[in-house]
Amino acid sequence: MEPNTLIALAAAGGVFCLGFLLLGSGPSKGDVRVRQLSGNNSATNGFLARIKTEDGGSRRKQIEETLGKIEERQKTKKKKAKALPARLIQADWSMKPQTFMVMSAIIAIIAGGVPFAMGLNPLFCLGLAVGLGFGMPRFILNSAINRRQKKFTAHFADAMDIIVRGVRTGLPLGDCLKIIAHESPDPLGTEFRRVVEGESVGMPLEICLEQMYERMPISEVNFFSTVLNIQKTTGGNLGESLANLASVLRGRKLLREKIKALSAEAKMSAIIIGALPICVGGLVTVIAPDYMVELYTTPTGHRNLMIGAGMMVLGTTMMRKMINFKF
Repeated sequence: MEPNTLIALAAAGGVFCLGFLLLGSGPSKGDVRVRQLSGNNSATNGFLARIKTEDGGSRRKQIEETLGKIEERQKTKKKKAKALPARLIQADWSMKPQTFMVMSAIIAIIAGGVPFAMGLNPLFCLGLAVGLGFGMPRFILNSAINRRQKKFTAHFADAMDIIVRGVRTGLPLGDCLKIIAHESPDPLGTEFRRVVEGESVGMPLEICLEQMYERMPISEVNFFSTVLNIQKTTGGNLGESLANLASVLRGRKLLREKIKALSAEAKMSAIIIGALPICVGGLVTVIAPDYMVELYTTPTGHRNLMIGAGMMVLGTTMMRKMINFKF
C-alpha cells in the first residue's frame, strides 16, 4: 500500500477516535438539564408531600378537638335532660314544673287520704299515695316523651334525604330546612320549624340545633348536629356526609324494628305474667268476696298485699330490663 494511503487512513482513524472521545466521554448538556429538572421535581414533590402531611395532621387534630368539645357538651346536656323541667319540654307540655308537682301532690293526697279515711292500714295508704301520686304522673310523662320521640325518628331519615337532594341541586341549607319544616308531619316539622324561626331572628345554627337537642334528646339529632358542626368547622362535602348519615339512620331503624320483632314474644310473656296476679285477684274478689275479705281488712292481709306489690314491681322491672335493648 502506498504511503499516502496509509497516512490518509491513519488520519481518518484519529479523527474518528477523537470524535468518539468528545461525544461519549460524559453526559451531554441536555442530559444534565434533564437530571437537574428531575432533581428539582423530586425536591418539589418531597416538599409538597411534607406540606400535605402536615396539613392532614393539623386537620385531623382540629377534627379531634372539635369532637372532644362536642362530646363534653353532650355529656352536660344528658345530665340536664333528666331534670323535670327538661322532661316537660321534651314531652312538649306547656305545664310548669311547679304545676306538675302540685298536681302530683294532690293525686297523692287523694289516693292515700280516701283509703285512710275508710280505715285501711296507714302503710297501705302510704303505698297508694306514693305509687299513684308520684309514680303515675311520671309514667304518663315518660310515655308521652317516648311516643313523641318515636314519631320523630320515624321520619327523620326522610328529612335527611330531602336535605341531601336539595344541597346537591344547589339549594342552601336554610331553604332545605324550610322545606322540612313545612312538608314534614309533627313533631318533625314542628322541631325544624323552631330551628328555622331561630335562624330567622339571627341565632346561629349550632345554637338552634342545641335547643333542638334539648327538646328531642335522641341520638339521631345528636348525629345531625355533629355532622353540621364538623362540616362548618373543617369543611367538606355536606351532601355526602348527610347521605351517609341517612343510610346510618335507616340502618338503625331497621335494626330497631328487627329487635322489636324478635322481642315481641318476651314482651307479651312479661305482660301476661305481670297482669295475671292482678286479674286473678280481681276476679276472685268479685266471685267470692268473703274469701278475699281478710286480705283487705286485716293487718296480715295488708302486709301481704304490700309484699306482693313490691315483688310485682321488682319482677316487672327486671323483665323490662331483660327485654329493653339499648343500641
